[in-house]
Amino acid sequence: MKIKYFEDTDTLYIVFSDGDVAETRDLDENTLVEFDASGRLCAMTLEHASQRTDARRLSFEQIAA
Repeated sequence: MKIKYFEDTDTLYIVFSDGDVAETRDLDENTLVEFDASGRLCAMTLEHASQRTDARRLSFEQIAA
């Protein structure tokens, strides 16, 4: 998984898998989701990210099974 924040456009781009994107859907006017040919989620784009998320304070935590 990769997370990119573009400060100049205030866009958060989250890549869940590196598969080829076959379809892009608008969830709303500021949210796009991308799927591969099998319908698996590949990526999500959030516009106006600083207003909608706390992207500047990103943390990652892996919990052992």
